[in-house]
Amino acid sequence: MASKVVVACGSGVATSEMVAARLDKMLEQASVDAQVVAVELSELEGALADADAYVDVMGTEYATDVPAVNGVAFLTGMNADAEFKRLLEILGA
Repeated sequence: MASKVVVACGSGVATSEMVAARLDKMLEQASVDAQVVAVELSELEGALADADAYVDVMGTEYATDVPAVNGVAFLTGMNADAEFKRLLEILGA
């Protein structure tokens, strides 16, 4: 069964879609079966209900039990390798 990774930003359009596409490609290259979903902040609570990981693009502290990684790293490239490694650990890959 594929893991679910939720990527969220304020509007769910440009930024989260770009990060989601990047992560989707990275996970595919790492042979990780995962569904990457980009959502806007207003949809976040529902999307996290069955999520395995949360990628926070806004840099906010959203209270959730779902393990989170820093999505800004995938925008800037700074610490992207470390954050991707954390994501893989969360997904058990």
